[in-house]
Amino acid sequence: MTQLIDSQVKVQTSITGHNNIPFFQVVGERRSVRKYDNSVRIADEELLEMLTIAAKAPSSANMQPWRFMVITDEELKAKLVPIAFNQSQVAEASAVIIVMADLEMYTLADDIYGASVKAGYMSEEVKTNMVANYTKMYSSLPADRLRELVAFDTGLVAMQLMLTARAKGYDTVPMGGYNRDGVKELLGISDRYLPTLMLPIGKAASPGHPSTRLPIENIVYFNGGKMD
Repeated sequence: MTQLIDSQVKVQTSITGHNNIPFFQVVGERRSVRKYDNSVRIADEELLEMLTIAAKAPSSANMQPWRFMVITDEELKAKLVPIAFNQSQVAEASAVIIVMADLEMYTLADDIYGASVKAGYMSEEVKTNMVANYTKMYSSLPADRLRELVAFDTGLVAMQLMLTARAKGYDTVPMGGYNRDGVKELLGISDRYLPTLMLPIGKAASPGHPSTRLPIENIVYFNGGKMD
């Protein structure tokens, strides 16, 4: 695991923009797309590149609890369709990424902070203290609080993944409507991992529907203003 984290440090510190699409354009163009061109394939290398960029998202204590199960096999995607309540995008998209949270992510604290020491980001003394403190804290949290924390972090990485995909010309749709136990059974995922999001990714066959948002003045409050 340490070798893997070391390689990720090298990759993540060398990433630069590829398409030079303005950030606000990427945000403005992102849509939830439900119809995909099923003839389009995304190479494993490109999927890994997008996930590497997405994994630069922040997380609590840099624990990086996200884990990704990438489904590109056509037969396996077809088996996901009934689990996803017969939503066709699961079969049509180039890939389906199951975003999961590792409920025992703190067991990798030594590897995570050890890589930071090697990269020159912290001292050995700081690393030792952080490993001890965070391992104790996370391992003693109530189960519901731990699930809340890791689910929050996977939301951050999922949003970053969706924006990365859009910047590279792909589309996505975040899905919470699926049978999590069914996914775990089909893919042999242990109870250590909590599936939080199913994310089809591919080339749109038809554009996602535009949508509106509440007026910003209706949802923003400054300095303790009264909330209706």
